[in-house]
Formats: sequence, C-alpha cells, structure tokens
Amino acid sequence: MDREPPLLVRASRPVFTLTGIPGMSDKNSWMAFPLGFLYTLTLRGNGSILAVVKVEQSLHEPMYYFLCILALTDVSLSMSTLPSMLSVFWFNAPEIPFDACVAQMFFIHVFGLVDSGVLLSMAFDRFVAIRDPLHYASILTHGVIGKIGLVVFARAVCVVFPVPFLIKRLPFCHPNVLSHSYCLHQDMMRLACASTRVNSLYGLIVVILTLGLDALIILFSYILILKTVLGIASRAERLKALNTCLSHICAVLLFYIPFIGATMVHRFGKHLSPIVHMLMANINLLLPPVLNPIVYSVKNKQIRGRVMRMFQGRKSRA
Repeated sequence: MDREPPLLVRASRPVFTLTGIPGMSDKNSWMAFPLGFLYTLTLRGNGSILAVVKVEQSLHEPMYYFLCILALTDVSLSMSTLPSMLSVFWFNAPEIPFDACVAQMFFIHVFGLVDSGVLLSMAFDRFVAIRDPLHYASILTHGVIGKIGLVVFARAVCVVFPVPFLIKRLPFCHPNVLSHSYCLHQDMMRLACASTRVNSLYGLIVVILTLGLDALIILFSYILILKTVLGIASRAERLKALNTCLSHICAVLLFYIPFIGATMVHRFGKHLSPIVHMLMANINLLLPPVLNPIVYSVKNKQIRGRVMRMFQGRKSRA
C-alpha cells in the first residue's frame, strides 16, 4: 500500500515555532510581567477614553468619535497578539498550528491597516474643522462618520483577504521557526520552500497603496491645514488651531516611526542582533496602543479633566 511521503504531509499542515527572546528562551519569563503591564495599560487607557467620551456630553463631537474608533482599533490590534504572547512568555509553549498562525496574521494586518485608515480619517477631520469650522458638524455627521469607519474597515479586510490564500498555497519543508512571538505575512513567507515572488509583490503593492498612500495624504492634509492657519490674522487663533492638531500629529508619528524603523531593520539590519529585530517588531505593535491614550489625555484638557475625576471618584468610593 502506497503511503504519502512524510515531507508532503508536514508541508500541508505545518506547525510553527514562535520566538521569544532570541537565543535566550530560558529568559522568556523575564518578559512576562513587562508585557502584562503593557497590555494592562492598553486596556485601561483605551477603555478610559471610550468611557469618557461616552459619558461626557461635551465630547460628543466628530473628533472624539474618531478617537473612539482609534481606541477600539488599538485594543483589537493588541488582542490579536495577546494569545501568542501569553503562550510564549507566560506558558513557555511556543508552538502554534498553521491555521491559528494564519488567522492571527490576518487580524494583525487588518487592524494595522485600519489604524492607518483611522489616522487618515482624523487628518480629514482636522482639515474640515480648521478649513470650514462653521460647517464642521454638518459635514461630519454621525452617518458620515459611520460610513467612513465602515469604508476604512472594509478596505483593510479586502486588501488583506487574499494573503491567507497566498500563504496556504506555499509548501513548508524546513524547520518552521518564526522570528517573533506572533505571526506576520513576511515572516511566514520566508520559511516557504518555493518561490514567494507573488507574495512579496502583493505585500509591496499593499504597503505602497495603503500605508504609503495614507501617509502622503496625511502630509498633504497638513500642508493645506498649515496654509489655512497662516491665513488667520490673530496669532492666538493660529496657535489655538494648531494646538488641536498636536495630539493627532503625535499619534501619526507613534504609528509611522516604529513601522518605518522596524521595516528598515528588517530590510537592512541583517547584521544586527536578533534581539534588536525582536524589540523593534514588538515596539511597532505594542507601543502605539499604549501611548495614544496618554497623548490624548495629556494634550486634551477635557479628556484629562474627566479621566482625573473618574479616578478621584473611584478613590473616594474606595
């Protein structure tokens, strides 16, 4: 009776091995509590933003609705990496089935693109608020904001949808050790023992037409915003208009700088220590969701005041 070669059996449904601290797997437990602290900050910070906007009537404006969408996206992105992070650093179980890895990869890439789309939407929000403040609320109605959110999410899903199928068509016949503690398309792709030209080309096109295009449009929006602000006669009004953009500018920098840094290290940092690659990849995904609520709380008096009252109320009840 003929039997299928073991190589093909393994290639059909491989098991991937996630990497914690490269070369120091016995030290993975050292990362458990720092990561747990970061995830806790992400949930508490973004949860506080959502709660404050919900209960504070003065914050029921387009700017804060977009902020809520950003907070939900950040939480979703963090939760996409949480299962494998816990598995590696808390339970010392680095193996992940192929289908689970593909599913995690899909959600990480989807919410990453949604993050970029939301930041672009927030740039449009700031442009309308400064360029046409009298019609701001009538242009960005609840219905328009909802449609923008749906379009941003649908774009991300449609763009990432082919990626699992592109990965599933590849055979894997080498030790399937991933570079990170979560699954990414480019990381899984490099382990295939067949041509990955289609995967590489599609990934490059996606990055250029989504993240790259979003960054260019955001930059162009701020050029138009700056042009409008410079046309305002009063210096105080100019500063006030620019101040409303500072939080969004910080959020954009928090998203794109780690992404560019991680990309540069991946492309041109082959000689660098694997630990540098691990740190840059984790910073790229974990830092923005942690810092975005802090940035908006520090720079926005209404949010900061409401958050402080919330925590003071809890302390007094305790």
